[in-house]
Amino acid sequence: MCSTQGSGMTDSRSLLLERERYTPSEQFRLPLSWSQAKAAELRARIDPDGRTGVLLLDPWNIVAFTGLWALTTERLLAAYLPADGSAPVWFYPWLDHELVTTWWYGDGECYFDVPDAAGQFPPRGVAVAGEPVDRWEWLFTHLAARGHGLSAGSEPFVVDSELSEAARAAASRALGGVPRSAASAALALRMVKDDEELAVWARAYEYFDDVHVHARDRILERDPQLTDSRLRLDLAGFALDRIMADYGPDRSMHGPVGINVDLGWVRAGAVTGFPHPNQVRHAIIADQRTVQVSGIVQVGGCGGELYRPYLLVPPTAHEAYLWSTARDSCLVLKDALRAGRTGGEVAQDVHAFQRERGVERFAATRPSHGQGMEGHQPPYISLGERTELRPGMCLSVEPGLYDPEGGFGVNFSDTFVVQAEGPAVQMSRLPWSEEWAWL
Repeated sequence: MCSTQGSGMTDSRSLLLERERYTPSEQFRLPLSWSQAKAAELRARIDPDGRTGVLLLDPWNIVAFTGLWALTTERLLAAYLPADGSAPVWFYPWLDHELVTTWWYGDGECYFDVPDAAGQFPPRGVAVAGEPVDRWEWLFTHLAARGHGLSAGSEPFVVDSELSEAARAAASRALGGVPRSAASAALALRMVKDDEELAVWARAYEYFDDVHVHARDRILERDPQLTDSRLRLDLAGFALDRIMADYGPDRSMHGPVGINVDLGWVRAGAVTGFPHPNQVRHAIIADQRTVQVSGIVQVGGCGGELYRPYLLVPPTAHEAYLWSTARDSCLVLKDALRAGRTGGEVAQDVHAFQRERGVERFAATRPSHGQGMEGHQPPYISLGERTELRPGMCLSVEPGLYDPEGGFGVNFSDTFVVQAEGPAVQMSRLPWSEEWAWL
């Protein structure tokens, strides 16, 4: 690789900012003890007297409150957290039985696949076509048989989701009623990250900083054949190689989980003028005016977005103004993200700044959204958001400006973490400067 110093440009790594607060964890995932503590906290919030169980259906709640990473599809996977704090009772498809039974497992019920026929289980030599089993009825009937339900003498329970009509009907038949939803309580817990989580987030951002250093160096090489699609693949491989080199050779179950490198939004040229372009990204970078390096890196499900818009030729006055105003809007957002304010109030501040700068017609999106294991997560920094910000909430940084007619767009992103006092803290070490991005 060519040295950026030799080309007369400043070495990319030397431009990184000092870390603002969070020290990267030595771990690659949150331990089971963390999930067990969060499960206890969820149960206590739902019922301080400790008499109510919790049925987890949402895949991200299952990850957070049990620690089990399992790929969910149309197949039902559920975990019941008993009121007494004992290990979960699982309801799971056969293809996940190794994952489920080797983790935090108290007991469980297993079905073969969807749609199932009653009494059939091919691995046990029984495989006759028949009438399909209603999976919701199967779930709630088994819960009732285990003494969990709404009738007198049963252990009452809540559900972490808003049930579909089919699920509600099945619950009514099996339980005599529909358990109430505790979706808001589960989500509220996941929206606020504690210091142990944020340390793993910081580890992910340490890798993401390296990805951007590598990207900047690759762009500075001025490779006449390098396309944005090739750069995207190069960066994804670079990131995963770095992560797994540190992780080591272990590839056992429950080890390297929640590792996500998604750089699908790397794009060059006029396509940067659209917030969510639907056309294929395949342009030779050296022939373009701009390249947007953007994506998500997560380790153990912790981490988020990190974008920077690079200018490859001297910008026009209009382009320079949009770029600097979008950057300055990010810094306005950082200062405005303070505990106790609502998402709507913060959004109002950013949009007011855009109006002051006369660029409001180029604003295509809300300034920010919450970030979690699933990606986008409340609260949203949008004018209708009434949620108050709390310390530990992680927000994206996206007051981007887009000029599709001019084939030019600018969108920075990062993670800003709300603090108990003062402005938010930046998770990455990437600069916001012209020196970093005007190449």
